[in-house]
This record gives sequence, C-alpha cells and structure tokens, in this order.
Amino acid sequence: MAALSAMAAASNLAAHMSPPLMGEEAGAMPYVMVDVESDGPIPGDYSMICIGAVLVQEGLRETFYGRLRPISEQWIPEALAVSGYSRAETLSFDDPKAVMEAFADWIAENVKGRALLVSDNNGFDFAFVSWYFWHFTGANPFGHSSTNLGSLYKDWSRTPSRTSSTCARPHTPITRSMMPRATPKRCWR
Repeated sequence: MAALSAMAAASNLAAHMSPPLMGEEAGAMPYVMVDVESDGPIPGDYSMICIGAVLVQEGLRETFYGRLRPISEQWIPEALAVSGYSRAETLSFDDPKAVMEAFADWIAENVKGRALLVSDNNGFDFAFVSWYFWHFTGANPFGHSSTNLGSLYKDWSRTPSRTSSTCARPHTPITRSMMPRATPKRCWR
C-alpha cells in the first residue's frame, strides 16, 4: 500500500514539475517521495509496518519498498488496518534494521548529495523514517528536514492558499493545490 501511495503522489508531482525542478539543474536537491504505514501514531512505541519511496524523476523508475517486522508489542487495530496487513502477517516481515540499511543503500545508489523527503503527510512520515534511520543505522540520509507535497506544489505553481472552511475540498493533494483557481476569491488567502 505504501509503495502504491508514494508512486501515485510522485507521479502527480512529476507530471506538474518543470525539468529544472526534477533535478536537471546543477546543484538541485533530488526529491524522494515517501509514504509510510504504521500500526500506531508515534515511532518507538508503535511500529512502521511498510515504507514506499520513489525518486522523483522522469519515468519514476527508481523505487524502494520495504515491509518491517514490528518493534513493539503495542499496536492499534484501526491504524494497522490502513496498511492492509494483519498483525499475524506483520510478524513475518523483514528485520527493521535490514530494511533501513537497504533503504539507505538505495538512497546512496540513486541520489547524488542529500535528498529531500517529500510526503503527503510529512510530519507523520518523516517522524517514522527519521526515528527508524537514527535508531537502526545511526544516521538519517534525509538530514533533519522534509517538505509537504501540497506545499511544494503550491510554491511551484504559485497557487494561492485557501483559508475558508466553507470551500469544497477535493481528496488529493494535487487537486487541493489547484482548487483555488476554480473557487471564489473568498477561498483564497
């Protein structure tokens, strides 16, 4: 599920990017679209169950997917249900250290310099990715920052933000970002 979500978001992102923003410009920071599924709200107490990533570039050919065995006895059935896996299935997933080492290797092989983690919900996804990298590998190849897909797209498209809670709200970050162009000015900031 996480890999499909990351691929869909990266596909939307890549489709709306100009070539320099896709890393063709000298010194541009590469973007890695990431999606995480977990069995609870915070890393450490709960577990990252799967992670999907795609390097945002023409063709979206470079992808990573890992399924991680739980690190905690705590889990919330409703949170785990989002992943599409049962608790019994997750107990047979790969060792988290091995998955995070493989993810770090994938980043090193596919990215020159430090990549920027991009996510639909970067507060949640980055918390898990950062905690797992530091805990299992001693370093985070993304550094200490990330960005939200919707914010990144709004910056590139120079689309105004909405502030009114009465505006219609589509269900994808890209359509949400484009929404102000088709809505009354009261929905713009």
